[in-house]
Formats: sequence, C-alpha cells, structure tokens
Amino acid sequence: MQNDNNANVMPNTNNDNVTVVKTDIGAKDGQQKCPKCGSTDISTNTNSGKLRCNYCRYEFEAEKISGMVEDLTRLQGQVVGSGATDIVADTNDFVTFKCSSCGAEVVVDTASSAQARCHWCRNTLSVNQQIPNGSIPDVVLPFHIGKDEAKTIIEKFVGKRKFFANPKFKMEFTTENIMGVYFPYMLVDLNAHANLSGEGECQTRMYTRSNGNSQTTYYDADLYHVERDFDITINGLSIESSLDKLDNNSLNNTNNVINAIMPFDVENSVKFNANYLKGYTSEKRDTNIEQLRPLMLAEAKDISRYAANDTLQAYDRGVCWSHEQLDVKGEQWKSAYLPVWLYSYQQVNGDKKLLHYVAVNARTNEVMGSVPIHMPKLLGMSFLVEVLGFLAMLFLDFDYDFLFLLSGIIFFMFIFFKYRNSNARHTYELETKRNMTNLQNVDRYVESRRGLTNATMSGANNKNVAGYKKQVK
Repeated sequence: MQNDNNANVMPNTNNDNVTVVKTDIGAKDGQQKCPKCGSTDISTNTNSGKLRCNYCRYEFEAEKISGMVEDLTRLQGQVVGSGATDIVADTNDFVTFKCSSCGAEVVVDTASSAQARCHWCRNTLSVNQQIPNGSIPDVVLPFHIGKDEAKTIIEKFVGKRKFFANPKFKMEFTTENIMGVYFPYMLVDLNAHANLSGEGECQTRMYTRSNGNSQTTYYDADLYHVERDFDITINGLSIESSLDKLDNNSLNNTNNVINAIMPFDVENSVKFNANYLKGYTSEKRDTNIEQLRPLMLAEAKDISRYAANDTLQAYDRGVCWSHEQLDVKGEQWKSAYLPVWLYSYQQVNGDKKLLHYVAVNARTNEVMGSVPIHMPKLLGMSFLVEVLGFLAMLFLDFDYDFLFLLSGIIFFMFIFFKYRNSNARHTYELETKRNMTNLQNVDRYVESRRGLTNATMSGANNKNVAGYKKQVK
C-alpha cells in the first residue's frame, strides 16, 4: 500500500495524475560513517549484500525505499520515484562537498562517479541525494557474485567456443580486465485490464494421402471464436534506460547479450547508497519516461498476450487475435542500478569494428556473450560438411535426402549462433512477474475445417513478440 507520509510525496505540477515519491529522504551526503566505529571506509559484502566497514568489519542492513505502491491492484495513475523524474539537461555534473573531518572542499564529478576521496584526510565522500541529471537512481541491486567467480564463468563460456574463435582473440583473451558495472534501468509496475478476441483452432485429425510417389499431410480442425478478458498486474518489468544499450540492432556492438542475462531479482533492490558503487563503475541514465513508455507498453502487451496463453492449451493449432487492447489503470516507475560483470573485446576488420561482450548477471550467474569467429575456418569446415552431406545423399537411402544438401548451411548457422548469439534476448514475456485475475472466457464453436495443409493455424499470432523490436528515440 502507499505510504501516507506526505513528506515523501511531491505533486507534479504538469500533470495532476502524476505522483512523485521522494525516495532519497534521509539520504546523507558527504561522509557516511560506520555506525559502530565511525570509519568512512565502507564497501559491499557480496556474500550478504550488506554494507561492511573495512576497518572494524561491522556489517549493517541495507535500507529499503518507502512511499511506493506495494499492492499493485490499487495502483492508479502514474507514480514515479524521484530518481526516475526527467533529466534536467543543464544540471551541472559537478557537486561540491565540505569534508566534515577536515573542512576541505571536495568536488565529485557525477558524470563518472558518485564518490570521491578528500585529498587532505582521505575520507570518502558520497553523493546520495538525487540531483536532476540521472546520476542517482531510486534503488540499487548490490553485487552478489564476486570477481573471481565471474572470471571462472566467463572463462568457461569462452572455453567452449575456442575451436572456431578468431586466433587474435584467443591470443589476447584474458579475464583480468573484466569490470563490475552498474547499468541504469527503469523498473515498471503496472495495473491494467486486457481484452483480446479472435479465432482459434483445435486439431481433431491428422492424416496423409498419396499422390503418385509423394504423400501430403492434411489436418482437420474445429474453429472457435475466442475471447479473453482479465485484469493483470505486472511487477518489476525491467527496461534499459541507456540509449546505447537499448540499441540491440547496432552493427558496432553486441548489446543484445547484456539484455539476455535478465531477469534480475529486483525485489531485493535497496535504497540507493553510493557505497554500493565502491570498486565498480556505473553508467548514467540518459532517457526519460516519455521516451521509454512506448517500449514499456509494447512489452506489457506481449506479457498480457502470453498470460492469456495459459488459458489456451486446447487451441493446439494456435489463436489469431483480431483485437488486442490493454488499458493501463496505473503505472509505477523506479530508476535502478543493476549489477553486471562485463568482458569486452573489440574486433577490428579493416574499417569495420565490432565490440563483443560477455556478460554475467552479478545476482544469478546467468551468462551470455559473443565470441569473434575465424570465418575462413568456419567456412572451410562448413564446405567439408556440405561435401560429406552430398556423398551421404548418394549412398544412403533416406526419405528426406534434401536435408543432406543443406547440411553445410545448417552447420554454419549452428556454429555462428553459438558463438555470436545474435538472437539472444531477455524473454520478458515469460520471465516478468505478473498476476492475472477476474478472468472471463468465451469459447464458442464456429465450424469444422477439413483438409488443411498447414500444421498450424494460418495467421496465428498468440505467440508473437513485438516489444523487443521496438526502437527508442
């Protein structure tokens, strides 16, 4: 439920239906000291997720943010964490603190870090209160996987892809330079109503008929008019809020592999504290809610479509929705830092450059990556497989001998996608938490269809995914 403390809530003067929740109330800027010994040398214990004093080893619990709507069925209008509000373009990245230990003035460049050390007494000063430049999010999800474990995971991933790897890459590969990075995301909760209508087919019979030397498979199916009407809440839909990382179609990098290591356990996020960033790098958010809303709505529609699929098991040939509507009753946005271990390698081929990533989800161990391919070796091996396939077609009796002619192409595509993983992505439509209630079904018989030649319903779209392809501008 929503916090009743009015000090945490700021009305938005531009839209009466928008509530801004101040998520950094009580945040301490400048020095943050250990509550036990007073030291400012504080870091994260990756095993427990707690903050730890590096002097006395005392650990203290992370603080959760307050004021956001917890019961999503009661979410109305737009609720925005103050860290997710629009970026003010002319905000100065440089923040000046006066060190409480020695009185010196210390400048923190929030474009590159949320912390700095006093150049006189060496105490750490941190930026925890939000400034309107996208550098301080509402929440942070602490690292749970240490660097050594991440190095082992990346080495194992690349080790399985060494045979066709580019020789220069194999010579230069080392995990010593992997980096722990906090990437900016928007976490979105939704309260919505979905209505879908169309037609679905249930298979009743499959049979073959001979025509000379060939056989054709036919299908009989019953056609139904189908409707699904339900309320749905979506919890923690994660969307990258960096324009660069949102571009999954770039010819210059392999951003999609970073997207593919989601989901994160965002329910364990804590109130932002710059001490969590110590020892890691971070990127600033450079997008606003209005830029991301079309993508969010497209992904939410995909999630709702897949939620409806749980009620469509009888339609084994698919459903063709002719009408899909998602009415959003309430939406809640939080800005977040989520942790990733990242290895990068830039492959240079003449004037072309491609930045390959191997990324590890620093919470779940999920890994995905792209490894540069030695194309002459792969093409040569694919040609050899094609020759062997042709010989097999000549000497083996097989009903589908045309597959032998495709063996080289199949081999090439298998290896290419195993190494490059250009089709890898976050399957948000299945992995995002959601809850469907007040379901109303309509399944009305229309007719029986005979002699269909398609194995699935023509025009079936109940498993379509549109959000991942949507571009953010």
